[in-house]
Amino acid sequence: MDFKFTEEEEAFRQEVRAFLRKEWTLGYIDVEDPEVFEQARAFEKKMADKGWRTMHWPKEYGGGGSTHMKQIILREEMSYVGARILDGQGVHMIGPCIMVHGTEEQKKRFLPPIARCEVIWAQGFSEPNAGSDLASLQLRAVKDGDDYILNGQKTWTSSGTVGDWIHVMARTDVNSPKHRGISYFVCDMKSPGISIMPIVNMAGFSGFTDTYFDNVRVPKDQMIGEENRGWYVAMTTLDFERSSISFAAESAKTLEELVKWAKATKTNGKAIAADPVVKHKLAEMAIEIQVATLINYNVAYMQTKGLIPAYQASMAKTFGTELHQRLARTGMDVMGLYGGLDAKSPWAQIGGRIKYLYLWTVGETIYAGSNEIQRNLMAQRGLGLPRE
Repeated sequence: MDFKFTEEEEAFRQEVRAFLRKEWTLGYIDVEDPEVFEQARAFEKKMADKGWRTMHWPKEYGGGGSTHMKQIILREEMSYVGARILDGQGVHMIGPCIMVHGTEEQKKRFLPPIARCEVIWAQGFSEPNAGSDLASLQLRAVKDGDDYILNGQKTWTSSGTVGDWIHVMARTDVNSPKHRGISYFVCDMKSPGISIMPIVNMAGFSGFTDTYFDNVRVPKDQMIGEENRGWYVAMTTLDFERSSISFAAESAKTLEELVKWAKATKTNGKAIAADPVVKHKLAEMAIEIQVATLINYNVAYMQTKGLIPAYQASMAKTFGTELHQRLARTGMDVMGLYGGLDAKSPWAQIGGRIKYLYLWTVGETIYAGSNEIQRNLMAQRGLGLPRE
């Protein structure tokens, strides 16, 4: 079996690398720094000008009409150097979801601004008592004329601190079974009644927020899909979210730097990399990164055929996030006390990335649907096993 990319795709990869060498100078960034955020946003606009930001979207919605394989090449190369799409929610989640479930009017209204880098989207799914069991959500949406009035709370709102719009799930029928009484809305974050509170995680970042809705009016034409059928719309969104090459690409870069450090650093007169145990651990990581990469290539291949990856996306999310955690633990084992140093420490090695990775990856197997839930999806959708 031939896993090679076409000559055209390989030429595109080289073009992307040349672009990133010239335009991306920030490395792995802290987007909470306003100055860095603006620089990253300027880079993203350059991508939009090249037609790369939404290159896999149809041209009529501002996309480039390119292939999913080229898109995954772009994301792989960007993740490798730490370049980010600040509006990942818009480009990779709500945008593609609107293409599947939105009306023509919604597609024309919401998709071109995403493609032009004019808007950042936030995600309002989880609630304090509805995480893995997302269908237990209690944010209420009550119809009032041509509007719905939303009341309740969301938590772990991705991009909540910078979002212009939010895609949100709300309960519109309290008497139906919990999966069937949910509707899916998009809402302007500047709407009266919306407020946020940043959540600082143990890695020191506040990329998430608590988001509060107090009598927030949302026009009915901002419902995506049918009333009370929002759960099925949201599952499409989550399938797009769970298929990400970034875990493998970021791991490849981290492993490369870890191997370089282990070869250059000596203990008892010998390079750390010469230790057979260390060699074995690093080799295991290299193999797992290749496995994660191929799983994601398969997801992209399915998308080129017009298929929506279901259990395959769950495979990508589960393996990729657990790979990230194993790599973090391996880094700690190999680097010893150096691994626990923050990037700001004068003695930090490889930019303090192992410490950050070790803390950040704890949440990766929980968000976007916990890996326990993903295994259930793989069992049911992939193997055809019963729920009970």
